[in-house]
Amino acid sequence: MNGWVLYNETSEILRAESFELNRFRQVADQCGIELTVISPEQIDLVVTRDGRQSVLLDGKEVSLPDFLLPRMGAATTYFALAVIRHLERLGVQTFNSSQSIETVRDKLFTHQILAQSNLPVAKTMLAKFPVDVESVEKHLGLPVVVKTISGSQGTGVFLCESREHFEDLMQLVHATKSNVNIIIQEFVASSRGRDLRVLVVGGKAIACMKRSSNDGSFKANFTRGGSVEMFELTPEIEWLSSEASRLLGLDIAGIDLLFDGEHYKICEANSSPGFRGMESCVEVNVPEHIFSFICVRLGQLDKLPRVARVSNENTDIQASEQRAADDLA
Repeated sequence: MNGWVLYNETSEILRAESFELNRFRQVADQCGIELTVISPEQIDLVVTRDGRQSVLLDGKEVSLPDFLLPRMGAATTYFALAVIRHLERLGVQTFNSSQSIETVRDKLFTHQILAQSNLPVAKTMLAKFPVDVESVEKHLGLPVVVKTISGSQGTGVFLCESREHFEDLMQLVHATKSNVNIIIQEFVASSRGRDLRVLVVGGKAIACMKRSSNDGSFKANFTRGGSVEMFELTPEIEWLSSEASRLLGLDIAGIDLLFDGEHYKICEANSSPGFRGMESCVEVNVPEHIFSFICVRLGQLDKLPRVARVSNENTDIQASEQRAADDLA
């Protein structure tokens, strides 16, 4: 079995700090899966009836992979989406799909889908210039969080503590790029400087960690120097994250939850979640879970990671022992 990982950099110039890609390749080798890291710039598409010969890699015809694992997240460009769509239509299984990636890349659309199904989300408005400050204050209150429509790892996210700060930021945005799309979100004070990241694979929440800011920032991203610790996967957390992933069509997802008193609100969804922080504080092998899910979906059970097979064997043994005990009783 062979797969492609779609990423911004090719394997030849892969950075040493690209933890996730190195982990994918390490576990793939253990499973006997041939994994190739490619960038969209290496691919040319030819739209033709001879579909299987319509993908060129570095200018040459290549055999199509068994699966595609896009790892570009919010940075997925139109061209990258076109590549994913093309491979999907040629029968290549993609995890996640082009539609789900495009959906969660738009933070407003993400919230619209979740809110439609009555899931708890932070109240959100789409900015319209000139911004009606009175309306924002009435419906969202102050402070407010200002975000770009697309972004990850805490980029493009600002907290406006006062009306004056908010007005100044809106005037600056309007003066420099009045056609930019931004959203304005309520600030959930009880979650200041902390949140939860839940990792979901195949509709199942497999791990949860709490992220905390170490520098007084309201953002708690691990990539920005925040600290992480394991957090219990309660039924509420598990249901919110798995249901959000299902509604957004994500096979693999990072769901961010805000603390809202004794409960939680969904903040964002990520189609290409990092997991360096997760593996540092939770006993979980993320690539193993992902490859196990892919193997099952592709019907390649012989390629299941060894730990997954051992787990299944142990489950069978326990079931047999229980049946024997029941028979004796």
